Amino acid sequence: MRSPEQILREAKTIAVVGASPKPDRPSHGVMRYLLEQGYRVIPVRPADCDEVLGIPCVPTLAELDEHVDLVDVFRRPEYTPEVAREAVALGAGALWLQLGIVSAEARAIAEAGGLDYVEDACTLVVHRDALA
Repeated sequence: MRSPEQILREAKTIAVVGASPKPDRPSHGVMRYLLEQGYRVIPVRPADCDEVLGIPCVPTLAELDEHVDLVDVFRRPEYTPEVAREAVALGAGALWLQLGIVSAEARAIAEAGGLDYVEDACTLVVHRDALA
C-alpha cells in the first residue's frame, strides 16, 4: 500500500468526484490547486453541470474511457461504496476520500479491488505539506 504522498507523487490523472462549479466549495478549490500543480483533472459530476474550471464534466466514473491514477472523492460517506465499486471497475490506482469522509465499506471494496486507499485527508493539504 502506497503512502498518500507517494500516491500524489506518482499520479498524473485525477478524477474529482463531486467537483463543484461553485468557487466557494472545497472541491472547487482543491481541483483548481491540483490543476495548478500540473495534474490532469477530470471533474465527475451528474448532469447538472457541463464544466468545472473550463473542463467538461463526466457524469460517472463508469463513463470514463481513460486510465485514472487517483479518484478523489467529495461525496458523503453513504455514496462512497458505489464510487469505490466504479473506481475498481475503472482500474484506478487509488481511491481517496477527502477530509471528514470515512467509510469502512468503501475501504473494503477498494482494497479488495487492489486500489490504494486514503480517507479523511485532503489532497491539497498533503500535496502542499509534503510535495510542493
